[in-house]
Amino acid sequence: MAKQSTKKGKKQGKPPISSKKRMHSPPKKKGYPTKVAPKKVVKVKRRKLRFRRVFIVLLVLFLLYFVGLQIWSIPIRTIFVSGNTILTDQQIIELAHLEEYPTYLGTLKGKVIQLLKENTYIKDATVKKKGFREIYIKIEENTPLFYDASREKTILKDGTEVEEHFAVPTVLNYVPDTLYALLKEKVEMLDKSVYIRISEMKYDPNEVDDKRFSLTMNDGNTVYVTLKTFEKLNSYVTILKEILAKYENKKGILYLDEGEYFKVKEENEGE
Repeated sequence: MAKQSTKKGKKQGKPPISSKKRMHSPPKKKGYPTKVAPKKVVKVKRRKLRFRRVFIVLLVLFLLYFVGLQIWSIPIRTIFVSGNTILTDQQIIELAHLEEYPTYLGTLKGKVIQLLKENTYIKDATVKKKGFREIYIKIEENTPLFYDASREKTILKDGTEVEEHFAVPTVLNYVPDTLYALLKEKVEMLDKSVYIRISEMKYDPNEVDDKRFSLTMNDGNTVYVTLKTFEKLNSYVTILKEILAKYENKKGILYLDEGEYFKVKEENEGE
């Protein structure tokens, strides 16, 4: 009989497992590998200064400045003045500071008007520029209305009192303050054709009306009016034609305070 081997044979199978744990690396992500963007290289360009272009620009700017300066310095050539009867053209030009004929563009219309209105005899003014070298000035005067003998002053349209004398009607006596403003208003409303015919005005109240005035006309007639009927004087020229035709150029008294009638003056008859 065959002898049995006393040595135990090695068991065949799986190799022994080590007691130490095995290290596992994390699984790789699936997909395309990431690309790193290449760094941009910035190239610095040095600009060359082009002196020719700079010179041309400077030359153009200089020429524009020179031409503008020449245009700005062009003086006023002609000044036209209208609407003035009290002040002369030269006086108005001097009041506006234009006697040296300054630059046209440098002359401001608002400034000229402001200077003119500082004068007592100028109520308002308009200034226009035309033709690039012409100035037109139109004056609205603060005209005198009458000379007040009791105050020894000339009364202007806006109520200002001045020392100068003018060819205007004279108020011979005192007029109450309560009637004075209304008298100025009524005189101002008269037509020029009638106003220039009045020589003197006298406050002449009666028992019927305390606002009555007698007016001596430069044609030799006398007119009675009240402050209520003052506007009737604007018909004086028309009435005078009828009187001359009817009374053969005789002088007399025209009553416009009560009704409207004419009385011929007899020789040596007082007013």
